[in-house]
Amino acid sequence: MALIAKDIIETIQMIEKDNLDIRTTTMGISLFDCISHNPIITAERIYDKVTKKASRLVKTADEIGKEFGIPIINKRISVTPIAMVGSGADRDDYVEFAFALDRAAEETGVDFIGGYSALVQKGFTATDLEFLASIPQALAQTQKVCSSINVGSSKAGINMDAVKMMGTIIKDTAYLTKERDSIGCAKFVVFANAVEDNPFMAGAFHGPGEPEAVINVGVSGPGVVKSALEKVEGMPIDVVAETIKRTAFKITRAGMLVGKEMSQRVNVPFGIMDLSLAPTPKVGDSVAEILEIMGLEKCGTHGTTAALALLNDAVKKGGIMASSHVGGLSGAFIPVSEDAGMIDAVINGALTFDKLEAMTSVCSVGIDMVAVSGDVSASTLSAIIADEAAIGVINNKTTAVRIIPAYGKKVGDIVNFGGLLGSAPVMAISEYSSEEFIARGGRIPAPVHSFKN
Repeated sequence: MALIAKDIIETIQMIEKDNLDIRTTTMGISLFDCISHNPIITAERIYDKVTKKASRLVKTADEIGKEFGIPIINKRISVTPIAMVGSGADRDDYVEFAFALDRAAEETGVDFIGGYSALVQKGFTATDLEFLASIPQALAQTQKVCSSINVGSSKAGINMDAVKMMGTIIKDTAYLTKERDSIGCAKFVVFANAVEDNPFMAGAFHGPGEPEAVINVGVSGPGVVKSALEKVEGMPIDVVAETIKRTAFKITRAGMLVGKEMSQRVNVPFGIMDLSLAPTPKVGDSVAEILEIMGLEKCGTHGTTAALALLNDAVKKGGIMASSHVGGLSGAFIPVSEDAGMIDAVINGALTFDKLEAMTSVCSVGIDMVAVSGDVSASTLSAIIADEAAIGVINNKTTAVRIIPAYGKKVGDIVNFGGLLGSAPVMAISEYSSEEFIARGGRIPAPVHSFKN
């Protein structure tokens, strides 16, 4: 599609005034050929392959960012779920794999490396259980490794034995990183209906159906959408939807330009474009502020879920029109600690945990970067995960939980993570127990609409 002067000027304005950026260029790398019966050899192969494949990723992204004038904020790597790579590995072996990934991330200069992951929506293998036991130590002793677990799907139902384990893993990770405000939990996410080509952390992994290597791009621009909506103040809601859709189209085109160029220069196929309105703590780069521009006094009031549903749908429609290969999560993220407007809404009492859960039924992901009191029980964390997984499984959408039980913190305290992770007010949750429900274990069956064959 030919660019005209108006398009160029609009793009420059989106970058300079409205915080448009390429949030991440993520290289997915298959590790299946690293498998060995000797865990030491497997770890060496992992390090060697990742460092070789991604050797030019950061340098190339920086060069393209300068040439095109579009900020590329993060450069990341995702790999095959590590639980699939550890043939006969035990807990200690998996931790060594995490160290190999961390060294590879450091060597290549990327921000994070994702894929310390397992897919257990229908049950566990013996090595899955060894892997799961390794997660707290792996996250506590590495800097750049991110982990994710898929515990449910619309086709398989919800593995409640896995859900039960997740609460304990989160608590243990929080304890091992308590001197850093339990930041290990910010690198761990639990999914239902996880996608194989997600470029965003902490949930990125290179799915088993993916090619040898691929470049996936995540583009973001909440500030651009907010600026566009300011120009249609007072107009009917369908005008709002059309404005968001047109804006999403322009943002995605900018991302496609970078993604195609990146693919050519590093000689790795282009995978997908993920247009997700991912906020930052920066004022003016907030999903909550977009909802408020639509006419809500404060994010979290009545009407918030409807406004978010409109936003999420319009973003998807605009993105699909701009690219033949839209994937990942694509929509609107609502991470509390990373969104200045949401932080403000929580502090002012407008946004509660229960309302946030309702919003996750129509957003791209789920309960994301939420801090809760450090004394929360493992069973309560598991119950929160079960609720979120149920929303995803029943509605045939991706949902997730990334929650931080911050040791030594109570409701109303602020937990500071720094950088793009921002800061989170500790939110109140129900004080009533779910322990007996979680202790049952087993598997919640797949919903009736899963039988489509």
